[in-house]
Amino acid sequence: MGVTKSDIFNKSQNHLASIFKVLGHPARVAILQYIIEQPSCICNDLVEELGLAQPTISQHLKELKNAGLIQGTIEGKSVCYCLEEENWTEMKELIFHFLEKSIFRKESCC
Repeated sequence: MGVTKSDIFNKSQNHLASIFKVLGHPARVAILQYIIEQPSCICNDLVEELGLAQPTISQHLKELKNAGLIQGTIEGKSVCYCLEEENWTEMKELIFHFLEKSIFRKESCC
């Protein structure tokens, strides 16, 4: 498969695609759901909560952090994570505006 030519798409399309790519893995969705449900930052071991290996969890946390959806701070030997609220709100708005568009067809196609 060839390299995606992202430069032929506009900034908005590339940004939305990057969000969908980050959300496109069930482990990352599960991590986000877990973080959302917590009353404060999570510092405990996600391995026990999700049943995935520590390196796998770390890689998914890295992807979420690189996408700007979560932030992490070091506390002792652990890293505590929480949502990056401003970016989370922006992501929700982008996805909402994308999905709220009506479908207009002149005639039936299916």
